Amino acid sequence: MHTTDDPNRVVVRRRIPAPREVLFEAWTDAEGFRQWMCPGDVVSNEAILDVRVGGSFRILMKSKTAEYEHTGVYKIVDPPSKLVFTWTAKATGDTPTLVTVEFFAAGEETEIVLTHEKFTDPEVSKRYRGGWGQILEKLSIYQAKKVQQ
Repeated sequence: MHTTDDPNRVVVRRRIPAPREVLFEAWTDAEGFRQWMCPGDVVSNEAILDVRVGGSFRILMKSKTAEYEHTGVYKIVDPPSKLVFTWTAKATGDTPTLVTVEFFAAGEETEIVLTHEKFTDPEVSKRYRGGWGQILEKLSIYQAKKVQQ
């Protein structure tokens, strides 16, 4: 059984003032995805998303000095409540890890619970904890700007 103290598991929670249908769509729309899936020094990304069970994705995050490729396969696509996909990157030693994104209605807000597990190196999971936190913050900012438009 996993606990939140598992060094090879990251859990990040964020409340965002938007309906869960809207936030689920943000994870499945490649155009919008490119605008907020940019942690750390990443300034842009290219995203190809085939959001269906068995479909794959490729995300190429770009900083001023490097490119970071991430690939995976969707395992569960359950709108608007859950996405589960594998996540493989150089940072994971090119070993597939597993990401679960859950969307819980909370009044006028949605609580996103992102769980990333099956890391083989606790140091890598620590870096991902920070990265996913930044990504959910950028999603919140992106959503707020969309509402203002």
